[in-house]
Amino acid sequence: MIKLGVNIDHVATIRQARNGKEPQPVQAALVAEQHGADQITIHLREDRRHIQDSDLHLINQVVTTKLNLEMALTGEMVEIACCVKPDTVTLVPEKREEITTEGGLCLKPEFAEQITKLHAAGIEVSVFIEPDESMIKLAKEIGADAVEIHTGKYANLLDEVSIEAEIDNIFEAAKLIRELGMRVAAGHGLNYHNVMRLVELDVIEEYNIGHSIISRAVFTGLPEAVLEMKTLINS
Repeated sequence: MIKLGVNIDHVATIRQARNGKEPQPVQAALVAEQHGADQITIHLREDRRHIQDSDLHLINQVVTTKLNLEMALTGEMVEIACCVKPDTVTLVPEKREEITTEGGLCLKPEFAEQITKLHAAGIEVSVFIEPDESMIKLAKEIGADAVEIHTGKYANLLDEVSIEAEIDNIFEAAKLIRELGMRVAAGHGLNYHNVMRLVELDVIEEYNIGHSIISRAVFTGLPEAVLEMKTLINS
């Protein structure tokens, strides 16, 4: 069974558009779990543009599957994670001026110290990186438990030759991740159409999908949008 992580950041984006109280991300987390989500993913950004600290604490209290916290590798965020203790932390790059995450994290050997702190708090650590052999090997060296492959490039390509080449890159990356004993996830830019090309590779264990599911939910409702994606990736 392929696992589905539902990213609910954009529920908070709608709320923050008016600095109001609704819709509540915690309600979205509960609905997503009830309709097939294997984990809830949220990104607590340094600029707090959508998910807030209060959302993190509340969602962590009520989630019954798993909570995956995306975050930048900063002292502040490591301290927050070690206090809250989500099931998984996914380390991602972060720039204030970006609309959304623009690429994979460039890993460095010195990240190992912070990863050790997260492990000491009982937190699984995943890294969000490009399907690059050197980055994957470094992920293993610094102690990552899982790798989430950045699929943004694949999602944005238009010509079939380039798409096939990137699918090959993702496939080889996923195989290497598994060979090194890490869990394989993928995410960014995936939707109800392009995800199937990756599912057919039969090597990725988990998909983290947000924008597409929340967009579909505008028209169908969140329960149907989550259930449809969960059914699709396991069809």
